Amino acid sequence: MIRQFILAGAIAGAVAFPALADPIEGNWKTQSGETAGISTCGGSFCIKLKTGTYAGQQIGKMSANGANKYKGSITDPTDNKTYSGSATLSGSVLKMKGCVLAVLCKTQTWNKI
Repeated sequence: MIRQFILAGAIAGAVAFPALADPIEGNWKTQSGETAGISTCGGSFCIKLKTGTYAGQQIGKMSANGANKYKGSITDPTDNKTYSGSATLSGSVLKMKGCVLAVLCKTQTWNKI
């Protein structure tokens, strides 16, 4: 009988408190004005453009790499080239960085919508 109460309590707690989303998840306004959505995919976070010329195209995949830091790859949709990427989250601002050979880098600032 006690087991049933414990199990019922655990189930009720799981339903009452859904899993918290990672702060990187959601919609972001890119530096060029498009909207990008970041959501979980497997054990990573996929970045997909929601608006603009390349809407629907996945442009990145990152994994958590410490507190508010992410690492993976980012694709420039204009030339379809993929670069090593990283992101740093600070409040509602996401600094996205893509690099070639860790020397030539380009950084963009995205804002949470």
